[in-house]
Amino acid sequence: MTDNADAPPDAATEKQWHISWRLVVMLGSLTLMGPMAIDIFLPALPEMGRYFGVDEARTQAIIATYLAGLSIGQPVYGPLSDRFGRRPVLLLGVTLYIAASFAAASAQDIDQLLVARFLQALGASAGTVIGRAVVRDMFDHTETARMLSLMMLIVALAPIVAPIVGSALLLAGSWRVIFWLVFAYSIYAGYLIAFRLPETRSKATAERARSEHPFRAYLALLGMRRLLGYVLAGAANGAILFTYVASAPGLIIETYGMPVALFPVIFAINALAILIGHHFNRKLLTRVHPDQVLEKATLVLLGLTAVLALAAATGFGGPWTVLPLIFFVLGSYGFVGGNTMAGALSVDPLRAGSASALMGAASFGSGALAAALTGVLHDGTARPTGVAMFIAVCCSTAALRFLALPRARKA
Repeated sequence: MTDNADAPPDAATEKQWHISWRLVVMLGSLTLMGPMAIDIFLPALPEMGRYFGVDEARTQAIIATYLAGLSIGQPVYGPLSDRFGRRPVLLLGVTLYIAASFAAASAQDIDQLLVARFLQALGASAGTVIGRAVVRDMFDHTETARMLSLMMLIVALAPIVAPIVGSALLLAGSWRVIFWLVFAYSIYAGYLIAFRLPETRSKATAERARSEHPFRAYLALLGMRRLLGYVLAGAANGAILFTYVASAPGLIIETYGMPVALFPVIFAINALAILIGHHFNRKLLTRVHPDQVLEKATLVLLGLTAVLALAAATGFGGPWTVLPLIFFVLGSYGFVGGNTMAGALSVDPLRAGSASALMGAASFGSGALAAALTGVLHDGTARPTGVAMFIAVCCSTAALRFLALPRARKA
């Protein structure tokens, strides 16, 4: 399929859209619902474990449960947004997000918190999946990749700013104050959807969605080898990020014995690497096709994670080797995430909602697995983190080179 065939459907031809910062901020804010509710409470994880009297594995479940909810919710919202429209389905999701955020802030035991976090993630997944579908409604393959990278510049601010805010709130109060802030943000997200976001779903998309069962849509998408390659590559790439997110508090604070106050600074520096990666990826896409970027970026990631796994396994250099390598790995990650997503959305634009949901479900599903395994395999060293990232990059590279990119070259 060529880029001409990837042209956006009726919505883009009926009205000319252009990339504006107002649109970027709006869609970035909706997509931010999911990751913000992870990053802002990371500094509070040790305190929450002590408050509820649970061990490391049980504390990690707070992250893993949330990621599982993000994974499960997206396959539901995608087809619904294709059939009923982007705005009403987003409003449904944000309503659940608001209610669950209130419940999380009020939780009295770990089980109540885990249930609230799961429901919170189900609501947040609407913003994640539909925000991407809105982009595909408006733009072609290359412009979608650029727009997603631009949105990720907004989203990448979350792991920079959120832990700092979370640490400040923790010093001023308790972990509950953090969740009350998330509740306030959920109200803001609801305002954006209700009063600022236009409906972008095309008539052709609606007709296609009404003519087939959602399961058939997913079966059709999974039967497309190129799309499957992008989905698997994006899922494995997502595992890199969530392995780091889940292991960062234990690695930085416990393994390397750094002060809690220093954690948000180190976390922000590594998040800055992602921000830089997305920025240069967007610039690069003005001259190079997204698939060409993916070919080179995965090779760089493969080399970096191989060195990281070796350093983590041997303990060579301690934090002064491992943390800088993680910085460069996360920087290279910024060249893969948006481009695999744009590739998946380009294969069948009339099923953009379903394709976005499939991609997101796979990515957050692999992230939930990575977070859970990181907690179970935690041994007080950097080995689980380094080895898990290397395995994830191997899987991502294989999916791209054997499934997605060969078909893309022929298209």
